[in-house]
Amino acid sequence: MSRRLPIYLVLDTSGSMSGEPIVAVQSGVQMLVSSLRQDPQALETACLSVITFDSSARQVVPLTELGAFQEPPLQATGTTAMGDALKMVASCAEREIRKSTPEMKGDWKPLVFIMTDGLPTDDFAAGLAAFKKGKWGIVVACGVDGADDSLLKQITETTVMLKDSDPGTLKAFFKWVSSSIAKASASVANNIDLSKGDQLPPPPPEIVVAV
Repeated sequence: MSRRLPIYLVLDTSGSMSGEPIVAVQSGVQMLVSSLRQDPQALETACLSVITFDSSARQVVPLTELGAFQEPPLQATGTTAMGDALKMVASCAEREIRKSTPEMKGDWKPLVFIMTDGLPTDDFAAGLAAFKKGKWGIVVACGVDGADDSLLKQITETTVMLKDSDPGTLKAFFKWVSSSIAKASASVANNIDLSKGDQLPPPPPEIVVAV
């Protein structure tokens, strides 16, 4: 059994994402998957899960091999349960990721991409504490429009901000995520540790790295 590279997409589907932004996110996920399916290395190792959060968080796609992945329909409604989402990704990873045994190496450390356009409306601190207990490879937090970069920095040092929620900007973000996953797949194939942050490709002009 080959070692998998688990990837969790944690997407804000609150009411403020309704209209063009959620449509752009939906097509961004489709684009990401079709692009990775053309990469033999990613196709072999990457497994993808989608977690959405609005008034609550849910795992809409469990960890699935790229070849079998089906894009979930996304709808924007409700508030921003970001704390719940962090808790959810931690519990899903705990349940789904294969641990190493004396006979076999487990999965690679997962990649997590979190995207939000707002501020948490639930218990963010409790969710953050649960998330911090997990063993992660690369964690990227992406803030759109109304997001607070200092809050996202509490989740991960690797925080980026999108200049706006225009479809073109969101598309550029998903394209960058796709390149990041492709690069990570190539790295694990060469046994390179993913917890070193320099494993990400440089972001396009639409994406600003928060400092």
